[in-house]
Amino acid sequence: MRLGSNRYSRRLRSEIGLSPFRIEVARQGRTPKAECRSVELAPAPADVVDRLGLEVGELVVRRENWYFADDEPVQVGVTYIPLSVAGDSPLATAKVLGKGSIYARFEDVGYVITRIREEISARMPSPDEVTGLAMPPGVPVIEVLHTSFDANRQPFEVTRFVMRGDLNGLDYNMPVED
Repeated sequence: MRLGSNRYSRRLRSEIGLSPFRIEVARQGRTPKAECRSVELAPAPADVVDRLGLEVGELVVRRENWYFADDEPVQVGVTYIPLSVAGDSPLATAKVLGKGSIYARFEDVGYVITRIREEISARMPSPDEVTGLAMPPGVPVIEVLHTSFDANRQPFEVTRFVMRGDLNGLDYNMPVED
């Protein structure tokens, strides 16, 4: 169960020292595991260009992470970080990001997550997703296009999460803005 805005709590991350995914899975009585399979420079996809206000063809740091609950693959997340944000920090150079994971490393370089935008859709998986996520036939995926914003409401990262529809749910609790 993905716990919406609560998953990015700075207090929780500081107290527990885990990533949002690890906190959620552990709270649900399962054993979390995450594998960073690659950290590389790549051109930003069109929807990421739009969200981050980049130029078409601009290179970003691309981080691909696979997530497991009790050794069962449940989702993949591909994060895109502007070079102006990542620089030569561990965000651009390390697969293992240490205590507090990616959002602690963003804070280390001056980007504190204060707001998020998540666009959620469902679709049928690609053949690679079916294989990688060990999905049974006919199961859709949930796709979450997540954008993090700092205190100045400037976007500083976009992550595309692709989640097995049969093993994931979304639970959001947010204030209503007038």
